[in-house]
Amino acid sequence: MSERVIAPKSRGFLFLDSHPDGCRRLVDEMWQAVPDPVAAPGGGEGPVALVIGSSAGYGLAATIAGLARVGIRGIGVCFEKAPARRTGTAGWYRTAATARLAREHGRDMVFLNGDAFGDAVKEEVAELLTERFGGRLDYLIYSVAAPRRTDPDTGEVYASVLKPVGSPYTTKTLVFDESGAPEVTEVTTEPAEGDDIEQTVAVMGGTDWERWITFLADRSLLADGFTTAALSYIGSPLTAAIYRQGTIGAAKAHLEATARTLDERLGKTVGGRAVTSVNAAAVTQSSTAIPGIALYVGLLRGVLGEGMVAPIGQLVELWDQLTGVRPLDLDDEGRVRLDTWELAPAVQDAVAERWSTATSDSITGLADLGWFGDEVRRLYGFSVPGVDYTAAVETDVPWPTAEDV
Repeated sequence: MSERVIAPKSRGFLFLDSHPDGCRRLVDEMWQAVPDPVAAPGGGEGPVALVIGSSAGYGLAATIAGLARVGIRGIGVCFEKAPARRTGTAGWYRTAATARLAREHGRDMVFLNGDAFGDAVKEEVAELLTERFGGRLDYLIYSVAAPRRTDPDTGEVYASVLKPVGSPYTTKTLVFDESGAPEVTEVTTEPAEGDDIEQTVAVMGGTDWERWITFLADRSLLADGFTTAALSYIGSPLTAAIYRQGTIGAAKAHLEATARTLDERLGKTVGGRAVTSVNAAAVTQSSTAIPGIALYVGLLRGVLGEGMVAPIGQLVELWDQLTGVRPLDLDDEGRVRLDTWELAPAVQDAVAERWSTATSDSITGLADLGWFGDEVRRLYGFSVPGVDYTAAVETDVPWPTAEDV
């Protein structure tokens, strides 16, 4: 047993510890936010799904929405640190909480902790699909954001970078000083150089997604009608230079090109399909690392308030489209668009106006900073209603094993 009081300590938007009870309650909240299942839980076994990147952000939302809305069974893959001198990562505790809810609702969901880029995890997934889930996979959701990737064939390590392309980029950004007061400052990011673009595409593009599909197809594990979706983002013109037009944007373009290739291939082989799902803005551990995104999301919330659609709501919509509850609604490039509410011209005009006048003195009247700060803390299990943060809590939470389900 390892009980202690956990206080939120951070360096910028990065917290040093996570709160197990807060993470658990956050997962409970997300589950409760999902509409009623599309089919009665006792109406037969649900489809078999694999979610790669199942412990955080949109991947976590995809896992919970799939379990609660569709009744999926299958496998979640993520890469989290166990409790040791510090607490476990937030994703460790969220996974334990998700596994508990899946078990309570009769969903057979196994979680693997390992490097999704490596073939060892792919082998473990293939073995589980064969021995536990009837040798068939109906859906694969790909939601991976990582700083680096090791090529399983060559051993070469690729590193992703957040840089503009062509020239330096200066943007407004939101930070908080030591007392917690907000500051709007400017930050300049130097442009990509050398093989920065190729390195980022190798990590964040569609290479590993395609490798997963090939790996499973070669073992005859793709069911007839198999469908796969990779989660992506386009974002606002205000952040385009560092995101969609930058190194990450090149990776997203590669991801979308991979979807088109996979869609044609799967259509011919199993009558299936591949799409990218363009999600809307949210506060995630990945997004807070991008210059300007914190300011943009805070202003977006200031404009829309409760009109913002949370990740769990967006992923319910994606599952409904993938499973046929609603028609699959694709844009001209074959992408599912869950971001139309964010990119509506009136919304973007209002955010742009606030952006142009945002200063350290005016920001509190333009952005919803209370909401933003709470959302950042909630990523690590803090600022969750109903949790007593003065009480000691057990930090040594075990990873859910396949036998626990």
